[in-house]
Amino acid sequence: MLIPSIDLLGGRIVQLMQGEKLRLAFDDFEYWIEKFSKYPLVQLIDLDAAMRQGDNSALVEQIAKRLPCQAGGGIRTIERARQLLDAGARRVIIGSALFSAEGTVNTDFAAEMAESVGAEHVVAGIDTKYGRIAVKGWKVQVELTPDEAIPQLEPYVAAFLYTHVDTEGTMQGFPIETAARLRKLTEQQLIVAGGIRSQTEVDALDALGADAVVGMAVYTEMLAV
Repeated sequence: MLIPSIDLLGGRIVQLMQGEKLRLAFDDFEYWIEKFSKYPLVQLIDLDAAMRQGDNSALVEQIAKRLPCQAGGGIRTIERARQLLDAGARRVIIGSALFSAEGTVNTDFAAEMAESVGAEHVVAGIDTKYGRIAVKGWKVQVELTPDEAIPQLEPYVAAFLYTHVDTEGTMQGFPIETAARLRKLTEQQLIVAGGIRSQTEVDALDALGADAVVGMAVYTEMLAV
């Protein structure tokens, strides 16, 4: 399954390369909402909230009312998760809050989130740089790998969203062998992102049992939606 992404920064839809360099920006929300309305799931990320430099809460909630979204970016409390679900999001993506600076998995918080909002509404965001999990808007790495984290979070989530930051926004392709390895670690839905550039690649991931988040290739029309 192809999952289009909407990343928000400074009140605009943007595409960044490797989470840092701004490559594209759009103000025409109606165009993209209409374009993505045929998809069963859209990914909606508040980059300002993820980077701890403000937020786009009003925009997130407006879009979540109109598209079937899994929403993320800076969700650090159960209260905020509930706000997004109440606004219409189907699921919430929890990333940095699941990991400590010491390189441990915050399973207590994961369990509390699952109990409070329902595990079926929780997606664990596993973002990596050079093989290690990256947090706080991908600015900080912790001494933890996806292979270590996923089994610990398995009981508390409906899906794992793995973002390969090294290839994010580059349209250089996602490492298929990584998807194959991760697929063996969990029985939950596996969603991957980072450099996906063609329908052929989406199909190859689908054959492995992984869904594909696509951003740059959609916005540059390399991949038709």
